[in-house]
Amino acid sequence: MSKSPNNQGKGARRRRSGRKGKPKPVDMWRPVPPLADPEPIVPAADPTALVRSLGEPPLPGPGAMAELAIAAVIDRASGLAAALALSGDLLAPADEPDAEDDPDL
Repeated sequence: MSKSPNNQGKGARRRRSGRKGKPKPVDMWRPVPPLADPEPIVPAADPTALVRSLGEPPLPGPGAMAELAIAAVIDRASGLAAALALSGDLLAPADEPDAEDDPDL
């Protein structure tokens, strides 16, 4: 059997890579510039607003149950994020409601 022209020299060719030698090692413990102080974190008034703006979830069956479950997960995550910010002393101070803003006062 003779070899077809497409298979000839396949094993004999070498590919040249653009690399020459070993890569330069990275110093993982090099000093880095200090970070700026973080801005205070203000929790969202309605953490589910973004997801609700996307409409109903495209799931078969009762989509209302999925929407409630997604909202519960988002509310939980928002509460945990606020608790984490509070523990790191990064939570913005809560503004006192003004008498003009709240008619019940």
